[in-house]
Amino acid sequence: MSDPQMKIVLVTPEIPYNTGAIGRTCVALGLELILIKPLGFSLDEKAVRRSGTTYWQHVQLTEYDDWQSFLDDRQPPREAMYYFEEHGAGTFYEPEYDPNGYLIFGCESKGLPDDILKDVPDRIFNLPMRNKVVRSLNLANTATAVIYQALRPQLEG
Repeated sequence: MSDPQMKIVLVTPEIPYNTGAIGRTCVALGLELILIKPLGFSLDEKAVRRSGTTYWQHVQLTEYDDWQSFLDDRQPPREAMYYFEEHGAGTFYEPEYDPNGYLIFGCESKGLPDDILKDVPDRIFNLPMRNKVVRSLNLANTATAVIYQALRPQLEG
């Protein structure tokens, strides 16, 4: 049996630098990166080089044409899916993360679409911020904080 593997899902990411930084984190920790199209950038070699992701060839990458294709193919259990939004009811410290879970993030300008979130209000989590002047954090920073919190039991063991 193989080791558990958490998956990072980016739904319609818009900025190649954020996706590149998250990809680097995935390589460092041996995680799969799943991209849900449409993407706001090209994954061709030139665009990847431009965003500074010289390690991109090491990313365990899977792409889906849309959210439903992802759901149909993976059939992830509801309790293994964790959605991250600024309006989440709980913080990212609260869940006991499934080692095979899916950490799901939306695009930089709009977050996750309502049609994805409408039936999972109890699965939406946020990163607490002390100053309300800041509406949201950078996607790559948010994803990295969440990934390390989710993997904490595995990394400490």
